[in-house]
Amino acid sequence: MGIVKRPEHVKLVFFVFGSYIEYWIEELKPLFSSLYGTMDYMSEILEFDTFTHYYNSEMGADVKGCLISFQRLIHPFQLADIKRNTNEIEMKYAVEGKRKFNIDPGYISPGNFVLASTKYWGNRIYLKKGIYAEVTLLYLRGSFYPWEMTYPNYKNEKYIANLNTIRGIYMKQRRREKINEVRNENIRVSQK
Repeated sequence: MGIVKRPEHVKLVFFVFGSYIEYWIEELKPLFSSLYGTMDYMSEILEFDTFTHYYNSEMGADVKGCLISFQRLIHPFQLADIKRNTNEIEMKYAVEGKRKFNIDPGYISPGNFVLASTKYWGNRIYLKKGIYAEVTLLYLRGSFYPWEMTYPNYKNEKYIANLNTIRGIYMKQRRREKINEVRNENIRVSQK
C-alpha cells in the first residue's frame, strides 16, 4: 500500500496569445499581479499563427504569444479555478463575443508541464467545474519533451527553452522552500 503524501506546490505559468500581444500583455500585467502575485518571468514574443490559424477569425491576423510565470507557487488543485478565472478575464475584454486574447494557464512541476483546458480529449483528466488537465510536456534528461498529441507550438524549441528556464527558476524556489522547512522544523524542535 502506498503512503498518501501532500503534493508539492507547482509553478503557475500562463501562455497569453492574440493579435497586438505586446499591448495586451501591458494591459493585463496589473490585473495578473493583483490576482496571482509578482511575475518572475516573461518570455520574448513567440510566434503562434505559424502553428495554427484556428484563432485568426476571432482575434485577427498575426497572432503571437508570451509565456509568463509567477513567483508565488500554487497547489495543483487550484488549476481548475484559475482556468475558470482566466476565461472570465478573456470575456471581460471580448468585443461582441470575440476574444482579443487567450490565456492558457498551466503549471510546471519537477516532472512535467501541465495545461488546463475546457475541452475533453482522450489524454486529458477531468479536474472539476468543467476543467480538464493535460500533461503537455514531460521532463526527462534535462529538458521538456513533447508527446505525439502535444500542441505544435509546445513542440517548438523556443517554447521548450523558455519552459526549461521557468523550470530552473521553480527548482531554485523549491530548494529554498525545503531549506526553510528544515530550518523551521529545527527551530520548533529546539523550542520544545
